[in-house]
Amino acid sequence: MRNPNLNSLRAFDAAARHLNFRLAAEDLNITQGAVAQQVRKLEAELGLQLFDRLSRGLALTPQGETYCRAVRKGLNIIDAATRDMIPDVRQVVISVPPSFAAKWLVPRLAAFSRAHPDIDLQIEASSKVINFASTRVLLAIRQGRPPFGKHLSTELLAPLQLCAVSAPELGDSIGPQPDISAFAGYPLVQDSHRHWDDVLQGSHGLDRRRVLQLSQTALALDAAANGQGIALAPLMLAEADLATGRLVELWRDTGADQSGFYLVRPEGSERNAAVDKVIGWLLSQARP
Repeated sequence: MRNPNLNSLRAFDAAARHLNFRLAAEDLNITQGAVAQQVRKLEAELGLQLFDRLSRGLALTPQGETYCRAVRKGLNIIDAATRDMIPDVRQVVISVPPSFAAKWLVPRLAAFSRAHPDIDLQIEASSKVINFASTRVLLAIRQGRPPFGKHLSTELLAPLQLCAVSAPELGDSIGPQPDISAFAGYPLVQDSHRHWDDVLQGSHGLDRRRVLQLSQTALALDAAANGQGIALAPLMLAEADLATGRLVELWRDTGADQSGFYLVRPEGSERNAAVDKVIGWLLSQARP
């Protein structure tokens, strides 16, 4: 049997990622019929059914699932080799949550440029699920617990380690508290992760009318610094404001938890020297 055509493999990979011929066609900038034809051709050459055709899309067969992992790894190797052949291309696009960018990464970019003047680090601020195959992004940082999607590898950058913080004036009147439930009667500030709702679940002293709800952690920390209440946020994002005295720490979570900030990249992707340098630098900054 001759080796499958590369176009058929790319059509199969796109269809496997989207489980939809139309979306795969948009990804590859060809027609839906061309994608379906390439996949049928590949199935005929292999003598295997790679997809179950369903009324609302596709589903990989067991053979298709196995083949998909191998094909994706091979395509990643080809793409990486092609990038490496192009001289002087050292741009690395990284996707990070907006608050992580504002509170942690952007203030350190000058230090990164001094350490790696040969790398053009581009930041895309987003918390959305990312499709590496259809973007320029080579690396992402996401907050939560893995897994963050199929065929993605993860590495812990830093644990979440929630801390309760407030403006110094409010902090002086409250004082450090060993039990986080003691804050239930005070004005509280939280972001879209709704950490207060989680840690104070079932607390009878919680007055929800006094919980200020904001969309981003950076906004919640700024609101707390302006005296609007006690924010519950990852220590990593509050450290700069704590260091300058804009915020004071009232409580810190010392329990073990799998939540944190994770480095995310495609599973089995070929290592890129510039991306490796970015990862090494990020780890050195997060774990000094």
